[in-house]
Amino acid sequence: MNPSRYGPDVATGVWVYLEHEDGELAGVSLELLAQGRELADEQGSPLTGFLLGNGVRGLADEAIAAGADIVLLAEHELLDPYTNDAHTLVATSMILEGRPDIMLLGATFNGRDLAGRLAVRLRTGLTADCTDLTLDPDTGLLLVGEVAGFGGGIVATIKCRENRPQMATVRPGVFAVAEGNGQHEGTVTEVQAEIAPEDIRTTVIERVTADVTDITQAPVIVAAGAGTRGDFALLQELADLLGGELGVTRVAVDNGWATSDRQIGQTGYVTHPKLAIVAGISGALQFTVGIDQADTVVAIDLDPEAPIFEAADFGVVGDLFEVLPPLVEELRAAGNGNGAME
Repeated sequence: MNPSRYGPDVATGVWVYLEHEDGELAGVSLELLAQGRELADEQGSPLTGFLLGNGVRGLADEAIAAGADIVLLAEHELLDPYTNDAHTLVATSMILEGRPDIMLLGATFNGRDLAGRLAVRLRTGLTADCTDLTLDPDTGLLLVGEVAGFGGGIVATIKCRENRPQMATVRPGVFAVAEGNGQHEGTVTEVQAEIAPEDIRTTVIERVTADVTDITQAPVIVAAGAGTRGDFALLQELADLLGGELGVTRVAVDNGWATSDRQIGQTGYVTHPKLAIVAGISGALQFTVGIDQADTVVAIDLDPEAPIFEAADFGVVGDLFEVLPPLVEELRAAGNGNGAME
């Protein structure tokens, strides 16, 4: 790899890209502020959020309340809505000025788009779709990104030893939002956005926002895999009775049985439910990373040797279409049709 625009000797601090939509900070940004706070405290360095947009000053205060020591705020009419050209130009300038050691972005459409561009501009590495972030215990400086690879067959730990910043994208739901009283104090520093209309090569003609399900916040997940053969009616009813959401594997999405906003795992979302009922799923690592943080996992599968049972607290060997109907009937009889888990 070519030398980066600056090296470890001048790099300091942890930065988080503060993504936002419709006047609200993205959930993944709040999650990364919580994890960034831990990394910064371990390093003994400041936590900085960098916020780009127009009319978003109030979000800077929210980021400080969530743990940021500093928020670098760049506001310009050309920074709203998000475009790759505008955000890359301004963010690159901010990064070269501030020289962060670690930089975290959400593995969202915009976060991935921006992260790849910045890595090229800064000539540094990018660890994508991390399932965990820690600091190397020997140095206390190197960021260690954990990533599932080769179809989930291995978990790789990746370090960027010489190039800076150490960049990583993290999927929504991997880390929990910090619990606190919102009384953290910090400062907002306004940054001049040096950008002109001729710098923007694209025009946003229309923005269409889909109505998607946020399964990362569901208290109960009923997950369906290839064993359902695309018949989700029973599992959807069970999820409704328990006040939860239906989740699926990548196979289900690839087969067109469900939409990607319900996909769980390394190429989907990481969830934090109190209860996860997993049916018809063999349990490869690329799926189980999405339910590892569930309080309780119940697995149902025909194969007694299925890997899913190693990730489960309780296992049932059997046909899900025979195992689940009595449970659904009991919940109906108990009056759980109001969509609340008891």
